[in-house]
Amino acid sequence: MAHVNHIEIAAVEEALDEAALRQRACTELLRQRAIELGLLAADDPAPREGALSEAASQAIEALIARELAGPEPDETACLRHYEANARHYAQGERVQVRHILFAVTPGVDVSLLRQRAEGHLIQLRASDVAAFDEAAKMLSNCPSGAEGGRLGWLTANDCAPEFAKELFGRSEIGVLPQLLHSRFGLHIAAIDAREPGRLPAFEQVREAVAQRMRQLHQISALRQYLQTLAADARLEGVELQQASSPLVQ
Repeated sequence: MAHVNHIEIAAVEEALDEAALRQRACTELLRQRAIELGLLAADDPAPREGALSEAASQAIEALIARELAGPEPDETACLRHYEANARHYAQGERVQVRHILFAVTPGVDVSLLRQRAEGHLIQLRASDVAAFDEAAKMLSNCPSGAEGGRLGWLTANDCAPEFAKELFGRSEIGVLPQLLHSRFGLHIAAIDAREPGRLPAFEQVREAVAQRMRQLHQISALRQYLQTLAADARLEGVELQQASSPLVQ
């Protein structure tokens, strides 16, 4: 594989945390690799504030499709995955949620914000509902804070995907032991009640199972691909930690 020349990532005038910097570096690794393979013009402009050109976005998608294609999951593999991950395919699951949002905004020190949120999380795990209500009113950057952080009954479609991933298909009740991350910031979340969904027959979700397995393969393959690209690149301003953070989720 040809060497990627040089990548410099800097958080210029932005409150970019380490994860955001890593994602920008991974995107640039893929953009440069697309240029090497002739999928993108050599004069494609470098991203500005993380924004790719339309041509670069299309070229990266073509690169992933070409380089990371995996075997098509067969019926036996799909059925085994369905049986092992039944909760993931349940339909109509609901959770009753309270939360406290620590918003990530321009200029905020994300590391200090996380430390602050984690400190409150430890306290609230040992407290009652009234203490959570008061903390939400004082701390939360979400309008729900005025109501003690109550979001009511939610389905997965009511939430941002990255938030829903941490709430559904699980069994925990009470204050969750770890902070939740979303596009809005960091969350302390508490589950007051759960209503399990209905599990459809395998035949009804066969294609959804196959698509999920394709996605899981692509995530794993992309991690390994980025590790290889990072090993051949000279990086400044960011540590990829062996490209442990994939671009696709």
